[in-house]
Amino acid sequence: MGPTACLWPPAHYCSLTCSLGPSLPLTWLPLQLLWAGLELDIVGQLHLQDEELASTRPGRRLRLLLQHQVPRDLEGAEQRLQQLQDLRKGPPLSPWDFEHLLLTGVSCVYRLHVASEAEERGRWAQVFTLLAQETLWDLCKGFCPQGQPPSLGLWASIVDSFP
Repeated sequence: MGPTACLWPPAHYCSLTCSLGPSLPLTWLPLQLLWAGLELDIVGQLHLQDEELASTRPGRRLRLLLQHQVPRDLEGAEQRLQQLQDLRKGPPLSPWDFEHLLLTGVSCVYRLHVASEAEERGRWAQVFTLLAQETLWDLCKGFCPQGQPPSLGLWASIVDSFP
């Protein structure tokens, strides 16, 4: 594949255009992979719904990441969140860590949607909100006043509405 516009990586990860090579992180993949939709199967595994996109090299890479790198349960998501929070004081996340942050957030949304109990939904919502906060922390490194976290404002209050 040739060069493409970077669709969602932060500015400190790439220039205006980047190529889709096998070693580049997920943040350079076209959003079509996620726009095509994911589905959560009965064993808790996320899959691309569009089989044609899933059969492409970027689709296969996303499938492998979803299968082997994205937490499938609350404990795993909370553990990943803690790992990312531990990296907050350092430099911006590596592309590898940033893609895991984004995919863990996407996974939380799907799992929140299918959670049957209010307490479980609340925990998934809280983890998602904290992952969103970590995303803002990372994107603001070098831009926000030192020591002042970026604010999710009203979004953070959504978590308070869950038990």
